[in-house]
Amino acid sequence: MKDDEANRFSARAVRYARVGANVGTVAARIAGTRLLRQEGDEAANAAALMRALGTLKGPLMKVVQLMATIPELLPPAYAEELQKLQSEAPPMGAAFVKRRMQAELGPDWRQRFAAFDLHPTAAASLGQVHRAQGLDGTPLACKLQYPDMASAVEADLAQLEVVFALHRRLNGVVDTRDMTIEIGDRVREELDYVREARHAALYSVMLAAVEAVRVPVTRPELSTGRLLTMDWLDGEKLLAFKQADEAQRNRIAAALFKAWWVPFSQFGVIHGDPHLGNYTVFRESGEAAGINLLDYGCIRIFPARFVGGVVDLYEGLLHDDLARTVHAYETWGFRGLSRELVDILNIWARFIYGPLLDDRVRSIAEGTPPGKYGRKEAYRVHQALRQHPPVRVPREFVFMDRAAIGLGAVFLHLDARLNFHRLFAEALGTYRHEVLVQRQAKALAAAGLAGP
Repeated sequence: MKDDEANRFSARAVRYARVGANVGTVAARIAGTRLLRQEGDEAANAAALMRALGTLKGPLMKVVQLMATIPELLPPAYAEELQKLQSEAPPMGAAFVKRRMQAELGPDWRQRFAAFDLHPTAAASLGQVHRAQGLDGTPLACKLQYPDMASAVEADLAQLEVVFALHRRLNGVVDTRDMTIEIGDRVREELDYVREARHAALYSVMLAAVEAVRVPVTRPELSTGRLLTMDWLDGEKLLAFKQADEAQRNRIAAALFKAWWVPFSQFGVIHGDPHLGNYTVFRESGEAAGINLLDYGCIRIFPARFVGGVVDLYEGLLHDDLARTVHAYETWGFRGLSRELVDILNIWARFIYGPLLDDRVRSIAEGTPPGKYGRKEAYRVHQALRQHPPVRVPREFVFMDRAAIGLGAVFLHLDARLNFHRLFAEALGTYRHEVLVQRQAKALAAAGLAGP
C-alpha cells in the first residue's frame, strides 16, 4: 500500500517538474517574440503553452481555465487555446479509492454505507465524485479529494506567478498582483471540504425561500477535510435543455439568476465558479422547474460595503450620476480615478450592467456567442488603458467580475430572454447597509462561518 502511494506521489512530482520546465520554456519563447515584436507568433505560442499545461491534470487546470474566462486578461489567442483544456482528470482506480476512503473514515468505512460505487460518476481537477447509499437508504454523493493536493496546489500557484509576472512585464495595462493573491486564496480554500460543507449550509439558509434552487444536505458524519458527503440531487445536464422550448429555458435562466444574485445582494456572498458543470436541472410534471446547485468550493464572502458599491454603480449608471459612480469604484478599492479613467471603466460597467439597466425582455448580450461574451468590450477597455499608468485591480473585484462573465455565458448557452432589470430589482429589494450586515452575520453564524 505504502509503496503504491509513494509511486503515485513520485509520479505526480515528476509530472509537476516537467510542467514547470515546459511553462518556463514557453514563457521564455513568448517573451522573446514579444520583445522582438513578432506578434504573428502568438497563435503558435498559445498552442505551445496549451501543450505544456495539457501534460498534467490537476489544480493548474482550474487556475488556467479561470484565467481564460476573464476577458482580456490573456491575449485572445491564448484564451481560446486554454479554454480547450479539459478539467477531467484520470480517475483513481477502485483499489486506490478503497485506501483513500479508509484513510478518511477508518477501516470500517464500507460498513457506514449501504452501497458505494468505486467507479466515479465524475472526475475533475481536485477530486472525484462517487455515488453511494446511506444506511437509511438515502442516495448520496461522495466527493473524494485526490491525494497530495495541498502540495500540488502550491506547486501550481508558483507556476501561476511565473505567468502573471510575465504578463506584468510584457503587458503593463493591468497590475495583476492583487489578482494573484486572490486566486491563490480561493483555490486553497477549495481544498478544505469542511469549509465547503459550511458553504453549502450557508446557501441552504440564503436560498431557503427560492423554490427554484435546490441545495444538497451535507452529511457531517460521513465527511472530513478531504471527503464531502451530500445527499444526491437527481437532475439533468443544463445543456440538455438547449433545444427545449423558450418557457423552460427561461425558467432555468431565472433560477440561475436568483441562485447568484439573491445571495450576493441580500447576504454579500457570491458563487465564484458559475460554469455549466456546477448545475443540473430538475423537472416537475415533466418540464424543467429549477436547478440543483452542486459545488460550493469557490465561494466569496464580501463586506457589506462592497455590495453597496455594486448598488451605487448601478444607480450611478442608471441616473448618469458621476459622483455616485466614482464613489462605487473607490468603495471597491480603485485608486487614482481621473474622469478619463472613470469613462474607460464605465465601458466595462455598462456592458456588465446593461441587461440590468434595460427594462425590457431581452437576451443577456444580443447577437454574441458564448465564447465571445465580453471580449469586444474588454478589448476596448484594454486599448484605452494603454494610455494610462497600470491599473491595479482590487482583489475583491476578481471573482465578482469573473462570475458575472461565467453566468452571462450560461444565459447565452440557453438563449434565455428575460427582463433582467426586474429580476435584479426583485433580488435586491430595498438595499440598506445595516440590514445586510445583520442578515449576513446571522446567516454566517448559522453555517459556522466567520465574517469577511
